[in-house]
Order: sequence, then structure tokens, then C-alpha cells
Amino acid sequence: MKRSIGLWQLMGFAVTALAGTLLHFLYDWSGKSIFIAAFSGVNESTWEHMKILFWPMFVYAIVQSFFFRDRENFWCVKLKGTLLGLVLIPVLFYTYNGVISKSPDWINIAIFFISAAVAYIYETRLFNKEATICKNTKLAISLLCIVAILFIVFTFATPQISIFKDPLTETYGI
Repeated sequence: MKRSIGLWQLMGFAVTALAGTLLHFLYDWSGKSIFIAAFSGVNESTWEHMKILFWPMFVYAIVQSFFFRDRENFWCVKLKGTLLGLVLIPVLFYTYNGVISKSPDWINIAIFFISAAVAYIYETRLFNKEATICKNTKLAISLLCIVAILFIVFTFATPQISIFKDPLTETYGI
């Protein structure tokens, strides 16, 4: 496949949007499989919506990295883009809910897609500028892996704070 970063990023958004949508429902569809729980949404908490954005972006970045090995800044850009997408979900959700009080489902869905789109657009800009200097690729990869581990651990050992609370059931985690 041609190495057009714009096309790759557009494809990344499409993969993330589709996979994230599937991950939203996969836990229930799997009969509440413990293995599937680590990678899919297990409830309607903000954290679980962040998780369904993270996994497709992370897996797509791994695949994409094989085609962009010569880009020294690849993993630093991916780290910045992924973190931006993850931060946008709670920022948009809590800001909107703070103003309106309760958001309809279509707004929550839009927040997911907007966060993914902004993350990929931001990454594309960083790639095209080539201004992002990656001083430590291993650190960027390690930080993404730490985030992955946190998503798995907090699925099963869920902190009792509001970002992890399912607004529908008032429960935490599984």
C-alpha cells in the first residue's frame, strides 16, 4: 500500500470508529467473557468509552508502524494523538453534561467520533510538519503499553471514582 500518511490516517479513523463501535457491544455479545472484558466496554462509564477508543488506535498504530519504520517520530506522534483522543472524551463529556446536565445518547456517540477524528487529524498534522522530535521512542512505546495495562487492570480492579462509574447502573467495573 502506498505510504500516504493522509490515507493511512483516514483509514485509521475508519478502523477506530468501526472497531470502537463493535467493542462497545462485544462484551455483552460474548456472553460477558472475562477475556473480552479487558478490551471492550463493560459498562457505560466514561472510562470504558476511553477504552474503546484506545484499543483500536493502539492496535492500528502497531500495524501502521510496520509501514512507517523510517519515521523516527512515529511512536511519539502516536502517543500524543492517542492521549489527545483519550483526554477529549472526558473533557467533552463532562463539559457538555455540566452545561446541559444529561446528554442524549447521540451526543455521547458523537463525542467518541469527534475525539477519534481530532486525534487522527492532530497526528496527521504532526506527521506532515515533521517537527515532532522523538528523543526516546522506547519511552513513547512504554507509555502506550502502560496505558494498555491500566485499561486492563482497571477493568477488574476498578477505582471508585466518578470516571469509572456507570451512570445507568451506578456501579463500577464489571
